[in-house]
Amino acid sequence: MTYLEYNVKTVPSGWRKVLYLNWPLVILLSTVAAVGFLMLYSVAGGSWSPWAEPQMKRYALGLTAMFVVAMVPIWFWRGMSLIVYAVALGLLVMVEFFGAVGMGAQRWIDLGFMRLQPSELMKLAMVVLLAAYYDWLPINRTSRPFWVLLPILIIITPTMLVLTQPDLGTAILLLTAGALMMFLAGVHWLYFATVGAAAAGGIWAVFQSRGTDWQMLKDYQFRRIDTFLDPSTDPLGAGYHITQAKIAMGSGGWTGRGFMQGTQSRLNFLPEKHTDFIFNTLAEEFGFVGGVSLLLLYVLILIFCVIAAMQNRDRFSSLVILGVGLTFFLFFAVNMSMVMGLAPVVGVPLPLVSYGGSAMLVLMIGFGLVQSAHIHRPR
Repeated sequence: MTYLEYNVKTVPSGWRKVLYLNWPLVILLSTVAAVGFLMLYSVAGGSWSPWAEPQMKRYALGLTAMFVVAMVPIWFWRGMSLIVYAVALGLLVMVEFFGAVGMGAQRWIDLGFMRLQPSELMKLAMVVLLAAYYDWLPINRTSRPFWVLLPILIIITPTMLVLTQPDLGTAILLLTAGALMMFLAGVHWLYFATVGAAAAGGIWAVFQSRGTDWQMLKDYQFRRIDTFLDPSTDPLGAGYHITQAKIAMGSGGWTGRGFMQGTQSRLNFLPEKHTDFIFNTLAEEFGFVGGVSLLLLYVLILIFCVIAAMQNRDRFSSLVILGVGLTFFLFFAVNMSMVMGLAPVVGVPLPLVSYGGSAMLVLMIGFGLVQSAHIHRPR
């Protein structure tokens, strides 16, 4: 009996698929989304518009998409991986010629009823294609140089397109997620050590070149680095955003000022309070306890993903589950590091909490793949 025949004969059918859903995961996702609705209601001054109500509709659409994707057998998505990647890559190329411009960046395609950000779709498409590739590739070839080249091309191609938009945050996420997928698939650690050593050497060379005839960065780029390391050097300019973000977090204390009582957000001192810096609003209103509670919800979602991957005997399914979990982790880890001043501000939203359509929809489709792998695993 082939693997596919085994799956067809053992997979639950009809309404039994609904029972096999990972319902605790659904509840956790909905809880995090509900936190986002409340925070968007708060930053709008106690109004469901203009952010909370559209976000609730988008989550409902995303939840529906998750259920639809979950009902489709996981081996169907394995067969569609190359097509989905090609479509996402084509959309990224379209952005270069027909993309809508917003806040100085050309990242979206205007569909009339919504603005689609293809780079968000690429995060998921890349993970699925890499999982399919390593499922097809015999394990004893995983670390051979020839077979390492193709996944590198799969990762680098969309990353370079995203960098031209420009979108440094998404480019970093694509590179990191792709590298972690290769590591999980079994690529030898020496490849990563070599790249890490080269990157460290490059950073050292950049700093050593400052003030010399062979300076590798412009003066204004070095000033940006200085501002990141010490925002107080330019508190009203480049360091304004992170300075206000730290004030908001610090003023929350242990238990916060109270719901809708945050001064930094209500008086518009906090920049992008409904998107990138929404975690600071939560920390100001609910304090350390509120921030840690949200972090625990995120960690629980990751734990469910890891358990689901460990329980699945299909290599493709396990890699997809871990890939989606890693992408989710990178979202909130980079965002939280960014708004706390531990990383440069690169415009990464807080998953399921920040206002936005493309990121939420793609993330929910990703969790639909996790559910599909869970439902249709060999039993």
